[in-house]
Amino acid sequence: MIYYWLHMVYVYIGSRIFWEKIRPTSELTRTRRVNLLDCESFRFMANSKYFYYMDLIRYEVVFRSKLYDNTVKKGMFGVLASQKIIYKKPLKMFVKFDITLKLEGSDEKWVYHRQVFKQNGQTCAIGFTKAGFWKNKKAQNMNEILISSDPDYKIKVPSEELLNLFEKDYSILKINDKTI
Repeated sequence: MIYYWLHMVYVYIGSRIFWEKIRPTSELTRTRRVNLLDCESFRFMANSKYFYYMDLIRYEVVFRSKLYDNTVKKGMFGVLASQKIIYKKPLKMFVKFDITLKLEGSDEKWVYHRQVFKQNGQTCAIGFTKAGFWKNKKAQNMNEILISSDPDYKIKVPSEELLNLFEKDYSILKINDKTI
């Protein structure tokens, strides 16, 4: 956990002071290297680390863009509603990989992202996230936040396929509550 927070501080300081600003709706690619602490059995990146890198790149977009000023500085906090990942091929230890974050769309409550992991030009995994911002126990309007953070943003409706990925999340939680 300490490693996570140190990495988060690095991303925050780099984003706020050293790296150039970006639009929150732009595609962002980061090159990383699978290190020893990322691996299980000293060969491949552990499945849990994919989510870790997905967090880092999402927060980097928040910190490097006007999203930070329009949300965090106004007392809102980021909420991850759901995330899914599809694994195709493991990421090998000590080899560089690219993670690309792409905005897939938004609605009143949520913003949807696709995060693609590539190593040696091959897609190794694809992650999807549904996230938003909350204040006073209430979801904030993501379309308004995105437009105020990027005036050139044209509202992009998420695809039906993407919405279907997250459609049954709440019913699964309700069924689980009844069975426990």
